[in-house]
Amino acid sequence: MKVLVADDDPQLVRALRITLAAHGYDVVAAPDGAAAIALAAQTHPDIVLLDLGMPRLDGVAVIEALRGWTAVPIIVVSGRTGSADKVEALDAGADDYVTKPFQIDELLARLRALSRRAGATGGEPLVSFGDIAIDLSTKSVTRAGARVHLTPTEWRMLEFLARNPGALVTRQTLLKDIWGTDQVSDTGYLRLYMSQLRKKLEADPARPAHLLTESGMGYRLVLDP
Repeated sequence: MKVLVADDDPQLVRALRITLAAHGYDVVAAPDGAAAIALAAQTHPDIVLLDLGMPRLDGVAVIEALRGWTAVPIIVVSGRTGSADKVEALDAGADDYVTKPFQIDELLARLRALSRRAGATGGEPLVSFGDIAIDLSTKSVTRAGARVHLTPTEWRMLEFLARNPGALVTRQTLLKDIWGTDQVSDTGYLRLYMSQLRKKLEADPARPAHLLTESGMGYRLVLDP
């Protein structure tokens, strides 16, 4: 798999290039936002690792530019720890957010999770609630007949809930399913993704009727509240 690393820290880029290559990844690197966009168009990477604070276009601008023509999975790798920065990146179209400094095992787990795209596509059910239709066969979602764009991570979360309608899905179960390991701790990522899903799918995101939080436990998809 080809990974585009976009970061203006040459030491981090060198470390990632060596580590990812040792795990079988083909790495290309860009030192700034403009170069990242150009290199993505030229090399068509399978995954993008993107810093937010780069010269010549910041990370959010790069995400918005990439989302104009590609659905390539994007993992933000940033030293910015504020919730507002994470929400802005996810709103722009990022699929995941890793805070520096990070454990390489966690980053590799998230790369593996986002690289899983194969799966059965035939005979899957259609799950619906309100004006939302979730087609598990085509991995698509519509709202009142209009296509809803979900990031790959948002889709994984919704898909797991849709395959278990009415059931409580624990946070740890979702973390293991989405990121492929039970060693990833929930530091607010699930809450952010659920907030994004509610904005896209709930009639009133502030008072959700279908995508419910079970305090201290996890989440539940209710088809007919």
